[in-house]
Amino acid sequence: MEPSGAPRLTATQQEQLRVEQRVFDTYRVLSDVSPHTQSLILELWRDKHMEFLTRGLRLLGPSYHVLDANRPWICYWILQSIALLEETVDLQLENDIVDFLYRCQDTDGGYGGGPGQLAHLATTYAAVNSLITLGGEKALSSINREKMHAFLLRMKHPSGAFRMHEAGEMDVRACYTAVSVASILNILDAELVQNVGDYILSCQTFEGGIAGEPGSEAHGGYTFCGLAAMILINRVELLDLPALLDWVAFRQGVECGFQGRVNKLVDGCYSFWQGGALLLLQRLSLSVEEQLKVSYFGREKEMRSGHDSATSNLHEGERPDAGLRPGRELSNIKLNDIGFSFLEGETACGPLFHSIALQQYILLCSQVLEGGFKDKPGKHRDFYHTCYCLSGLSVCQYCRSEDFGESPPPSGILGPYANLLEPIHPLFNVVLDRYYEAHSFFTGPS
Repeated sequence: MEPSGAPRLTATQQEQLRVEQRVFDTYRVLSDVSPHTQSLILELWRDKHMEFLTRGLRLLGPSYHVLDANRPWICYWILQSIALLEETVDLQLENDIVDFLYRCQDTDGGYGGGPGQLAHLATTYAAVNSLITLGGEKALSSINREKMHAFLLRMKHPSGAFRMHEAGEMDVRACYTAVSVASILNILDAELVQNVGDYILSCQTFEGGIAGEPGSEAHGGYTFCGLAAMILINRVELLDLPALLDWVAFRQGVECGFQGRVNKLVDGCYSFWQGGALLLLQRLSLSVEEQLKVSYFGREKEMRSGHDSATSNLHEGERPDAGLRPGRELSNIKLNDIGFSFLEGETACGPLFHSIALQQYILLCSQVLEGGFKDKPGKHRDFYHTCYCLSGLSVCQYCRSEDFGESPPPSGILGPYANLLEPIHPLFNVVLDRYYEAHSFFTGPS
């Protein structure tokens, strides 16, 4: 029996302790072996991952029928993982994928979850990223950009939000997928971005993170989506960046991985959603610093003057942090060029999270011996976690590069240097050289 007065643990607390024990047991094994054996244990099992991924592209078992409306997502998760591993698919399979995604494209724009299915912003994002990841004339020219723009406008709500589909829900995820697709296809314009920044700002919570919709709880996936969208529409200065940074940084737990929300369990997919957000904030460090200065001097002025508000003398609608830009002046850059320009120049500060510890969690606790990645010890592998664990691993490796995308120092790679993956564009989560190809293709002469 429990002793009288002993604290009772919730089911989540009990599960948290079990996860911690499994993770620590794994780490203990690593600490008890020789450096040579440690290097072997920390190896990225590329061949096994490729077997798992290519098999999934060709044939899925009957258990995957529940994902029938997510088939472009399966393409994206697998293709992005293969690209990160610096591998490609054979030409016949590539053509088959392009043809399949073409049949998912709605006659009125956007992509559905399968041929004949309703156009949806989530599967539109997945399909476009898949085609960009494949690259080449056939894949990129298969996207009907004129109808895509019309589809995105139909999904736009006067509040600034987007609907996921006709008469569907509105949330920050919809804003990001719409803005991301429009930006990478070079069709982002003032009409599409009108009021989007105000809507996303309304979703930033008192904690600092961003919720899916106003009044909801801050969440790692929505925080990445909101932050990335605000950068792409050049309104990131509206957010409370120091508070956002605090919220994301404190989501890295004792297991070394990230949780998606406060008091939730660690999950390998947040290696990208939270790690990627911190990589974006790393490149926004000058703006974070400026907002901290404004906040500090504003409070100091308030204390000296005795006024109720440090901003009481501002005209209505003005903000003390107005005009801040992500580490460099972006105010004169066209909307569609922000994704390209955001990566220019050196990073002003080092990593904002423990990148080596996160690599340890990904390689030891999420990597599966038979290939693929999983959420946490005790879970099963899947293509979703494989994609976002590998994307998060790339973020960890390149966050120490002085110039974005340049080879990182050996000290930034856990395990053998052969673990190094391809760099990604952190705003879109596509491999960097595929992004540059698409940017050139869609901004060149029509």
